[in-house]
Amino acid sequence: MKYVGTFDRKIFHNPSNRFCIVVIRTADRTVPEPARDKGIYGDGLLRFTAVGYEIPFSDAVKLELEGEWENGKYGMQFQVKKWREIVPETEEGVSGYLASGLLKGIGEKTAARIVAKFGVKTLDILETCPERLLEVRGITKERLEDIKTSFAESRMLRDIMLLLAPFKLTPGTALSVYRQFGPSSVKVLKENPYALCQIPGFGFRRVDEIMKKVDHRPHDPMRIKGALHYALDEAEKKQKHLFLEKTVLYQEALRLLNGRAWTLEQRVQKEEVKAALESMALDGAVVSVDGWIYHPSVFAQEDETADRIARLLAAGETDEADISVVMERVKEALGIRISGKQEAAVRTAFRYPLSIITGSPGTGKTTVLKMILETYRKRYPDREAALMAPTGRASRRMAESTGFEGACTLHSRLGLTGERAEEERKEGIHPLKADLVIVDECSMVDMWLAHKFFMSLEEGTKVVLVGDPDQLPSVGAGNVFRELISCGLVPVTVLDEIFRQAKGSRIACNARRIHAGDMRLDYGEDFVFLPCRNQAEAASALIERYCKEIERHGIERVQILSPYRTEGAASSDHLNAAIQEIVNPFRSEEEEIRMGAKTFRIGDRIMQTKNTGQVSNGDLGFIRYLEDAPDEKRIGLDFGEGRSLEYGMRELAHLDLAYATTIHKAMGSEYDIVLMPVLRAHSIMLYRNLLYTGITRAKKAVVLAGQKDVLAMAVHRNETGKRNTGLGERIRMHYGAYAPDDGAASEVPEKILKAIS
Repeated sequence: MKYVGTFDRKIFHNPSNRFCIVVIRTADRTVPEPARDKGIYGDGLLRFTAVGYEIPFSDAVKLELEGEWENGKYGMQFQVKKWREIVPETEEGVSGYLASGLLKGIGEKTAARIVAKFGVKTLDILETCPERLLEVRGITKERLEDIKTSFAESRMLRDIMLLLAPFKLTPGTALSVYRQFGPSSVKVLKENPYALCQIPGFGFRRVDEIMKKVDHRPHDPMRIKGALHYALDEAEKKQKHLFLEKTVLYQEALRLLNGRAWTLEQRVQKEEVKAALESMALDGAVVSVDGWIYHPSVFAQEDETADRIARLLAAGETDEADISVVMERVKEALGIRISGKQEAAVRTAFRYPLSIITGSPGTGKTTVLKMILETYRKRYPDREAALMAPTGRASRRMAESTGFEGACTLHSRLGLTGERAEEERKEGIHPLKADLVIVDECSMVDMWLAHKFFMSLEEGTKVVLVGDPDQLPSVGAGNVFRELISCGLVPVTVLDEIFRQAKGSRIACNARRIHAGDMRLDYGEDFVFLPCRNQAEAASALIERYCKEIERHGIERVQILSPYRTEGAASSDHLNAAIQEIVNPFRSEEEEIRMGAKTFRIGDRIMQTKNTGQVSNGDLGFIRYLEDAPDEKRIGLDFGEGRSLEYGMRELAHLDLAYATTIHKAMGSEYDIVLMPVLRAHSIMLYRNLLYTGITRAKKAVVLAGQKDVLAMAVHRNETGKRNTGLGERIRMHYGAYAPDDGAASEVPEKILKAIS
C-alpha cells in the first residue's frame, strides 16, 4: 500500500535509533476514515499518523510511503516499511530539497548557490561527482565531507531496505545493518548475507531460514563461516568466554549447521568446518593460539592488556622510601590501629607498581584504603590520587568511607559515558592522568573495561586493585580479577581477620562459612530464614517483611534481591509490580506515566539502567514530579546528593522500578537490610558465589525466604561454570619477555589458589 504526502508535524522521535511518529498530510482520499485526523484544516488535505524510521522532518519534498495500516492502542496508524523522497525536476524543487535540512552542511543560501551553478542536474552531481560542489562559493573541503556523508547515508539506508525487502525485514533492521557495517553495508550483505548474524536479534538460525527461501546452499563456505562466527559470539555473550577451544567450536558450528538438515547430502562434515576455520584464520577473521580460537578484537584486548600489565610488573619495586614514620602519624591522626596483614597491604601498595588487596566483608579493606590514601597524601603532597569503581554506587561508597570526594566510576574517568557511549566504546584510549590509582570492586571488571583501564595508564602510575574474588564475576566476558590473582606475578595481600565491629555480625560469619562450603549457618535477629514452599509463598512473605522493614528503617535502606528478573512471583519484576501497588498505589492519571509494559508513578523508587554523564547504571532514586510540556511529558528525578534530573520519554526507557532488583544488578552496592528468595524454582541460578554476593550486600541484616535444602544445594555448588580466558597465561608470557632473569615473582597465598581452583 502506497501513499504520497508531505510531512506535517512530529509527534515523537528517538535520536538513538531514529524511530519516529509523524503526521503526514495528503490529498489521497483512500486513507481509511478511522485513520484520518479529526482536526479541521483550511487546505482541504487529510492528515494521518505514520510510524517508522528516518522519516524526514521537512515539508520541502513530497514523500512516497509504502507500508500497512495497523489498528492499536493509539488508533489506526500507517506502519512505514520504506519511503523515498519525490524531488520535483525543477530548480525550485531541487533547491527546496537541498535546503530542507535532510543534508548536513547545506542551508538556504548554499542551496540557492548550488542550484544556480548546476540547475536541475544538481542531484546527478551529488550522486556521481560530488567534488564539483567545491566550485560553489562557501563550500570547503570539510563542508563537502559533511554533505557527502549525509547524502551517502540517506541513499545507503534506502539501498539496504531494498536489499532486505525480500526478507520481510523492517526499516529499523536496515538502520541496525548500517550502524554495524557503515558505508560498506550493501557490499557486505551482497557478498555475505550471513554477516547479519553479527547484529543483535539475528541468530544464525533466523538468517539460515531466510537464506533457505532465497538461495539455500548447505555446504557454502560462507554459511559455514557464518556459523563459526555466531558460535564465537554466543560463547562470549552467554558463557562469557573470550575464546573457544577448536574442538568445541567445531561441535557448536556443526550443531548449528546440521540442526535442521533433512537429508544426508545436506549434512555438513567436520572436514568442511575445519577448512572454513583455517580459511578464516588465514584471512585474519579469527585468531588461533594453541588451539584457542578468538575474535581478533577480543584477542587484541586480552593480549594488549596482558602486555601492559607485564610491563608494569617488570618495573619491579618502585618506592624505596621508608613510610614507617608517615604511617605512624596517619594512624595517630585517624585514631586507628591496624593488623599486621593490613600494614602489609599498605606497604605493598607503596612498594610495587601493581598490587591487589582481597578480603571478605568485615576484614578491614576500607581501613587499608584510608591508610594508603592518607599516607600517600602526606608522603607526596604534590601528587594526584584517583579512586574508581565499576558502578556509581560503589564509587560513592568509596567516597563516603574514605573521605576522598573525588571517587568516580571507571566509565566516567575513562570518558565512556554520555549520549555517544556506544561510539566511545569503539574509539581510542583516553589517558588517565594520576600518580596513584585505586580501583575497588574489581571482580566486576570485564575484559573490555580492563583493557580500556590498563591501556589508559601513563608511565609511572601506581595501581592498587581491591575486591573480593568470591563474589560473582563480571557481567561481561572474561574473569580479570581472578586471572590477575592466579597468574602468580601480582603481589596479593589477603585480609582474613574479621574485626571487632564485625565480629558479632552473623552476616560476616555466615559469609565465610558459605565461602568454605559449610552449611552450618548461624541464625538470629540479623540473619533470618523464613520457610516457604514456593514462589507465591516466598513473594508474600518477602513483601510483608519488606513493608515492615521500610516502616522501621526507611525505604532507602531496604532492598529485595532476586536471582531472576522475570520468571515467577518471586522475580524482581513481579515483586516490583506487587510492592508498587502496596507502597505507591494509583492515585490519578496525572501522577502516572507508562512506557511500554512499565508503569511509573510519582514517589516510585527507581533504578538507572544506563551510564550517562550525570548518573550511572545501578544508581537508585525517586520520581518527584510529572509535568506536561509542549513537546512531551517531563519526569523529575532525585538520585540523592543534589543530583536532581529531568527526563523526557526517551530517557524513561533507562529506568526500572527498584523496590526489588536482581543480585547481579546489586553488585557493588550495599544496603542495611537485604531480603532474598532461595527457591527450587531459581535453582539453575543458585550457586555459592551468587548466594555469597547477595548476602554480602547487607550491612545490618539478611532475610532469606524459601527452602533450606535449596540453600544447602546453593552452598555446595561452587561455580557457575568456567570462563575461557587466557589473560593470566599471556601475562606470564609477556613478563618472561620483559624480565626473563627475574625469578622474584610474588607468590599467591595458598588459600587463594585453592579457592580459584
